[in-house]
Amino acid sequence: MALVGCNVNNCAHNTDGTCYANKISVNGKKARTSNNTCCSSFVNESGYSDFSNSALDNTQCSSLSCNVKTCVNNAGIICALRDVSITSNADSANALSQTYCGSFRCK
Repeated sequence: MALVGCNVNNCAHNTDGTCYANKISVNGKKARTSNNTCCSSFVNESGYSDFSNSALDNTQCSSLSCNVKTCVNNAGIICALRDVSITSNADSANALSQTYCGSFRCK
C-alpha cells in the first residue's frame, strides 16, 4: 500500500495531508518536469455532495498507477515508490491540470 502525501488542500480525498483515494493515477506521458504531470484522481471537494462525502473510504491508497513513461519510478504502469507526494502550485486547484506529482524524476 502506497502512502500518498497530498498538499492539494481542496481535494476531496485529502485528509490532513494524506490522500485517501483508494485508486490514484498519475498522468503525463511525455513529462520532463513534475509540472508536466497531474493527479487524474483529483476531485474538487466543492463538487462533492454530502452523500458522496459520506461514501468516501477512509483507507489509504491501494493502487497507485503511473502513466508517466518518462519517470524513473514507473514500473510498467505502477509506481515503484512507497511514498509519493501530490502537490499543487495553486492555493485552490480547480482542475487536475493544476496538480502534479512531486515525486516525479525524469529518466
